[in-house]
Amino acid sequence: MELIARSSRGDQLSGIPLHTVEGQDFFTRDIFEALSTHEADIAVHSLKDMSSAHFFGDHLFAVVDRDDTRDLAIFNPGILDKISRGETIIIGTCSPRREEMATVFLKKALPQLKETIHIETRPIRGNVESRLRKLDSGDYDATILATAGLNRLLRSPADSAMIQQLLANKKLMLLPLIECVPAPCQGAIVAEAHPSNHRAADILKAINNPMLLQDAIAEKRTAVQYGTGCLQQFGVTTIKTKQGACLFAAGKDDQSIAFTDWQPWPALPIAPAHIFSTTDRMRDFFNYEWRAALPEINLPVVFIANYKLMAGVINKNALQNKTILVSGTKTWYELARQGYWVTAGADALGFEYLLPSLSMPLLKIEANDILILTHEAAAQRWQKKGYSAACTYKLIPVFNPSLFEEIAGAKAICWSSFAQYDAYGHLAQPGITHICAGGETATQLKQAGIDPVIFPTIKAFEQWRKLNTLSPNAA
Repeated sequence: MELIARSSRGDQLSGIPLHTVEGQDFFTRDIFEALSTHEADIAVHSLKDMSSAHFFGDHLFAVVDRDDTRDLAIFNPGILDKISRGETIIIGTCSPRREEMATVFLKKALPQLKETIHIETRPIRGNVESRLRKLDSGDYDATILATAGLNRLLRSPADSAMIQQLLANKKLMLLPLIECVPAPCQGAIVAEAHPSNHRAADILKAINNPMLLQDAIAEKRTAVQYGTGCLQQFGVTTIKTKQGACLFAAGKDDQSIAFTDWQPWPALPIAPAHIFSTTDRMRDFFNYEWRAALPEINLPVVFIANYKLMAGVINKNALQNKTILVSGTKTWYELARQGYWVTAGADALGFEYLLPSLSMPLLKIEANDILILTHEAAAQRWQKKGYSAACTYKLIPVFNPSLFEEIAGAKAICWSSFAQYDAYGHLAQPGITHICAGGETATQLKQAGIDPVIFPTIKAFEQWRKLNTLSPNAA
């Protein structure tokens, strides 16, 4: 076997943002043209760099691997001081998608040490090493990179030490999938052959991962609906949990119109008007009985299951020098408001969904490094599953006749937590439809003998409800 190294046009144009240059396939065209001239038999690419037009063309493809799909924001160590002084944070990126989503997210997700966080983006080009060196030199306060590329370099015997050194003193923030949607096919590696090369075609058949190829086709086809080229301000990704898989796309299309798209919706032949969603009465279910003392936090990583537990006995000293993880964006923003640095969140998809991303080379966080902080009943459930968990409060069900009536009169109920069902589910009519998000709520409902209709997240359910609720003037 012979390897041919080829520099792409994208590499040659490293001094300017590619969205200012006419054309596409900047990183792949020179390579796949070598297949047509029979200079090479198989080409290997990062699939996110390949246009949909070429991917759906005449050549043959095999998707052979896919790493974590998220983006990572990497900050210089002085970032907190700069925020405290109210200075503008300079983020290096040439991606309109990252400019559109990540900057909006980071303004709320970084520790709110000043009334307003100011962020400015500036172009940055080059490979991973060169971008990290530009960050290291102080040209930027932060940059945003795909976790997949960093993970692969950290697994490489030739590159690992150098990348570790460049990341050594940096502050990391794993950007959430829902607010900062990755580029279509981000993290996927594709092998390509010309259809006339039968031997290469046989190799591609042998190495292809059919499920990954199916995901890639779906993501590329969805992306084409919203825009093409380097000016994309949206992302498309496949989210897979133990409850199933869905495709998620969000951002702004080529007409700058914001959109959110979940595929497929669960089958739910019930009008939204007949569904009681617990999100509408979140404050009416429980009172909180706080523990008299803070549980001992003797592990290096803490997973905060709900921002409300911060109102009890938690204080900054207890979490000093801890890596903080959160269950979802709402909890992330609340902790940021209180001045905490959050490293990653579970996108409301469940604690266990996050574990594979934590264990990747970038973060090296294993389950036995983590203490889950939650309410008493949930802590007991996590402990039975073998995790370290502690509680800061106990949920006390509230006697609320109007809430009881809504639950008893509903034809379907969307539970945002298992604790709600555990305390109030007996009030529901027999045989009604139960709805929930994936993650631990779905797991616990199934263990309780319920077969719920599962949405990827509560946000997905709320969007479905909004889209399917007829306006007063509708026929």
